[in-house]
Amino acid sequence: GLPERANFAPRDDEPVRIRQAAFGYSHDELDHLIEPMARDGKDPVGSMGDDTPLSVLTGVDRPLFSYFKQLFAQVSNPPIDYIREELVTSLETRLGPQRNLLGESQEHARQLVLDSPVLTDDTTARIKEMEGEDALHSAVVDTTFDPESSLKAAVERIRGEATAAIEDGAELLVLSDRAVGPDRIPVPSLLATGAVHHELVRNGLRNHAGLVVESADPRTVHHFATLVGYGAGAVNPYLAYQTIEDLVAGPDGADPDVAISAYKKAIEDGLLKTMAKMGISTVESYQGAQI
Repeated sequence: GLPERANFAPRDDEPVRIRQAAFGYSHDELDHLIEPMARDGKDPVGSMGDDTPLSVLTGVDRPLFSYFKQLFAQVSNPPIDYIREELVTSLETRLGPQRNLLGESQEHARQLVLDSPVLTDDTTARIKEMEGEDALHSAVVDTTFDPESSLKAAVERIRGEATAAIEDGAELLVLSDRAVGPDRIPVPSLLATGAVHHELVRNGLRNHAGLVVESADPRTVHHFATLVGYGAGAVNPYLAYQTIEDLVAGPDGADPDVAISAYKKAIEDGLLKTMAKMGISTVESYQGAQI
């Protein structure tokens, strides 16, 4: 189990607007995606008339997520009715080292079991603070870099630090861009996640640790689906939560905890919907599947 925390981490002093600009949040996303999710607890349905050009052809810098389009089930596995078949669908997520599948021991059960891959700020902080004999050892890898250096060098450093942390005994890796600021720019979370996932696979270390992404990048269902699809075990969208707190601020606003809870439910519902289109019923089958 996770240790209890006496208090939440203090709120950042930096205005939310600055962070939203740094991570490419748009008015469209705020008005048509994040706000309805926090209000209704459902992933909004769009129309067929989406005239946004393909990211690869547009002259505007787009988030990396938008370059990835979802594949749909083709013949072999039909889509699932995830609403009526909720008995067979599961978002249960296990973080930590995976032992030999053919063996059976107490060590096999030494994992962190979560109801969902969408983490609250509090759960993420508790994962980073785990200590004690039975606790899983966690390590944080900074996914921001100095603007003077290159993105390529930053990705190489992140890969190296992740490998070194696991060889050093880490069983949970937290890829975090919380250090972002005027002197540190973030590596896109999808790039950092995919790079670390594949580096660990190449080095035969992928089963030794769980991967948690603590990032201001993800805010829509597609973002979470691609992160999980490229190897993330769990995701903490801390700026999405701050954005919702900002949206409901004021005397007439909703309770921030209720709004954040509705948003989290909308993301989870959207993940089930995305998996169902591919005929996949558990998030563990979707993780790292790159579809």
